[in-house]
Amino acid sequence: MIPIADLARQHARIRPELDPAIAEVLARGEFILGRRVAEFEEAFADFCGGRWGVGVNSGTSALHLALLAAGIGPGHEVITTAFSFVATAAAIQYTGARPVLVDIAPQSFNLDVERIEAAITPRTRAILPVHLYGHPADMDPILDIARRHGLVVIEDAAQAHGAFYKGRRVGSLGDAGCFSFYPTKNLGACGEAGMVVTSNQDIVQSVRMLRDWGQAGPYCHVTRGFNYRMEAIQGAVLGVKLKHLDEWNATRREHAARYDAALDGPHLEPPRREPWARHVYYVYAVRAPHRGAVAAELAARGIETRVHYPTPIHLIDAMADLGYRAGDFPLAERAAAEVLSIPVHPELTMCEAGQVAKVLQAVARGEAARMPVLAGGAR
Repeated sequence: MIPIADLARQHARIRPELDPAIAEVLARGEFILGRRVAEFEEAFADFCGGRWGVGVNSGTSALHLALLAAGIGPGHEVITTAFSFVATAAAIQYTGARPVLVDIAPQSFNLDVERIEAAITPRTRAILPVHLYGHPADMDPILDIARRHGLVVIEDAAQAHGAFYKGRRVGSLGDAGCFSFYPTKNLGACGEAGMVVTSNQDIVQSVRMLRDWGQAGPYCHVTRGFNYRMEAIQGAVLGVKLKHLDEWNATRREHAARYDAALDGPHLEPPRREPWARHVYYVYAVRAPHRGAVAAELAARGIETRVHYPTPIHLIDAMADLGYRAGDFPLAERAAAEVLSIPVHPELTMCEAGQVAKVLQAVARGEAARMPVLAGGAR
């Protein structure tokens, strides 16, 4: 089976670098924050084009603290996309604010910038775009709307490590950028971790205190904070992996280009890419009107698939209190019904990627046994 991710293969390749980095943490006995985390914070912020990075224990915590540091709280509204992982909306709710959802653009999986202003009310305080699947949201119009309405922009860059928007890396475009280092991400920890990247001094100072029980110094608790600190071993692991990230992203793009070329039939639609974007393909998500049949065919040929994400945010049971109904965001609902993630990770060999491309081509053309007949007799 060609897996959707292969962390064992990734770690085996860089084991000579990982082992001494982890061993140093063990030898020093400095397990929470410390030198390794500080070094990674500086390196990753510089990589993104931001001034500061603050390491935390997950991408969700990064979103939560960035929103709090930007002054978001009870009675406020934050505009975000209807199609993302649930953490995007949940982090807004953690602050006491209400997520206000907007549908996605017709030709992409990202927030439709043309619908944002209609969602602004006197309670709106921020816009939270998501760079879904590794493709940047269209940030210039988002930032323009934010400036005109006095709103904060917090980027959810949890799936877009190293992606570029018009020549600039995401995560450094808004007031703060939030990253997840969940193990399967383009830059993944050996466990949970996250980071807030910002060039705003007030935000960085606030996030640093909030992640560590609201302390301005040892036992000097000046605000109500959280235990959201990054572990030193994760800082060490991520510092090693960061040196490989651009190469790994380039390999993802090579695999994606090969798949794009293979998808020349009516059963599968390749992901769209805007000319101003450099996609990093955390997920290579095709659109498949007959998703179940496509997934079954790929599984029969030894290719694992996933669905990111089968339910748009407004239809998730846990988000029922937002008051939205089926049909409110039709483009997000269609995407949730059709997307299928194909293996695109950099550990794929060229032979394996070629095998995936060959199967995708057969499925796209309707030449696979499990594919239904389309209207007009085409397969």
